[in-house]
Amino acid sequence: MILTGSAIHEAVKLGDISISPFNPDQLSPNSYDFRLGGRCKVYQSEELDCAAENPTMDVRFGSDGLLLEPCRVYLFNTHEEIGSERYVPIIRGRSSVGRLGLFVDITADLIDLGSVGQLTLQLHAVVPVRVYPLMLIGQVTFWQVEGSIQAYAGKYKGLQSPVASLSYLDAWKTGESYESDLDGCALQPANRL
Repeated sequence: MILTGSAIHEAVKLGDISISPFNPDQLSPNSYDFRLGGRCKVYQSEELDCAAENPTMDVRFGSDGLLLEPCRVYLFNTHEEIGSERYVPIIRGRSSVGRLGLFVDITADLIDLGSVGQLTLQLHAVVPVRVYPLMLIGQVTFWQVEGSIQAYAGKYKGLQSPVASLSYLDAWKTGESYESDLDGCALQPANRL
């Protein structure tokens, strides 16, 4: 079950949802519009590796904005700290930025229970698009859970957004269990499309 805007407002007042800073004018019928933060990271290499740490560099931008180029992933923080220990937040881009060819979360739209803080947005532009700090960029919905609640305690907890991928820390890439999973697989060289 999705919360309506008025239910989100009430849950913020009760402390069941954390949105800081909170502005009631950013409430929609069933979501809350969040703003783009002022920090951006980009990967230094054009080729990324899921099993390795991929170095990033900070990109500075101000009130004149930042032109996002296609074929890059830009990691931004949200201006607001968002989360809940009772409801599951899901983020999406606003339709107004989607109509400009800007993807706001690429694929990671689910925010785990108990994860509260500035979110890391993965922006990808289909065409060159200029973005600005504090612009309304996305929306967050809140969903009621069923079953026992276990708070998020993963590798991204407590890190300052934006955070680059930490996939290289995942257990899938090393160890005996990984090697045994490969038994019988015919591995082929990677081909580029």
